[in-house]
Formats: sequence, structure tokens, C-alpha cells
Amino acid sequence: QVQLVESGGGAAQAGDSLRLSCVGSGRTFSSNAVGWFRQASGKEREFVAATSRGGLFTIYSDSVKGRFTISRDNAKNTVYLQMASLKPEDTAIYYCAANPRHADWKDSSDYPYWGQGTQVTVSS
Repeated sequence: QVQLVESGGGAAQAGDSLRLSCVGSGRTFSSNAVGWFRQASGKEREFVAATSRGGLFTIYSDSVKGRFTISRDNAKNTVYLQMASLKPEDTAIYYCAANPRHADWKDSSDYPYWGQGTQVTVSS
């Protein structure tokens, strides 16, 4: 059982940077792979990035590759999403999710635990 809380969202201008944080509960946080997903108004939820339990493996969607960086600090039970070169198309509610078992990194249905989401709004 994992509880997740996202923070760091807000308003930004195109080209700016934001860092989102996802704090997980418990001493077994490092046993979970963590992914970031987002959902824009009127759109389906989409995969953004994910990292393995130890943070050594990362994967990104094509739309954010080269601009976003996912990382984790298991000593702080925290996963980060560093977002650079923001675009208006990045506007969405961002969710972090955790999976303690083997998963398809990009499949939201493989993540049983979800945070409440944090809004990111990027203006041109």
C-alpha cells in the first residue's frame, strides 16, 4: 500500500521550467517503479515518464524526451519530474503513480497507486 502526493505545479510561460515532486509514504518506497502521467482538458490520459525502483532506468514519451527529466531520491521517498522548455501543449493535470510489481512502463492500468494530481498551465 502506497500513498502519493504531488506538488510543484503552477503557471508558467513557454520556455520556462518547473519541477514536480511526488512524495511516497512508507519505508518500502524504493520497491516501487514510479511513472508520471498527464491529462489535458478534453484529452485522454497519456504517459509522460517513468523510472525503475532504483532510478537507474528511465523512459520518456516522445513528446517530452529531451525536455523532461525524471529522477528519484529514495532516501527522501521522492520522485521528481524536472520540466524544461515548457510548451503550451504541456498544460495538463500531472499525476504520479506507483507500481510494486512488474509493469508495462507506459500502461496506466499497471499502476495501482495514484496521487491526487497537480495542475500545470503553460502560457505562450
